[in-house]
Amino acid sequence: MGSRRKARECALQMLFAADVAETPHDEVVRTYWAELGDADIEEPAREFATRLAAGTLAHLQALDERIRSRAEHWRIARMAVVDRNILRLAVYEFLHETTPRTVAINEALEIARRFSTYEATQFINGILDAIKRDLDEEQPQQNADQLEDSEDAGEAKEAQASE
Repeated sequence: MGSRRKARECALQMLFAADVAETPHDEVVRTYWAELGDADIEEPAREFATRLAAGTLAHLQALDERIRSRAEHWRIARMAVVDRNILRLAVYEFLHETTPRTVAINEALEIARRFSTYEATQFINGILDAIKRDLDEEQPQQNADQLEDSEDAGEAKEAQASE
């Protein structure tokens, strides 16, 4: 498993904890790394996980609105906790990270396969794909080969090959 995927899984765990426990954002991050976090995770992955979790929590209302706009007949509160946080994390990456959107979707689906159900994976894919199309029309993203982050560029090429 790549360090970025591990970081995304750590971020998802923080989001899950914040969602279930309704704990203040800074406390969730601090507690996660002090008590639950993988001690073997490298510092760049730890920083990426923290940035993803903190950023997602800081932009929760806007992220939920994006998701709500494409989740027909589904209220955010009625979605499974894991599924809504996978969606939030991926949409945050779409909007605030340099990660190619296709990579963010593929990573979200891999995490969903690990932590959720087959049906949820299809549900997540449908919503993320629709949001990606919306964003591609609003603000096209640079090509994967122009990315500065080599791990994201490698993930982008893998994602394009699997399409």
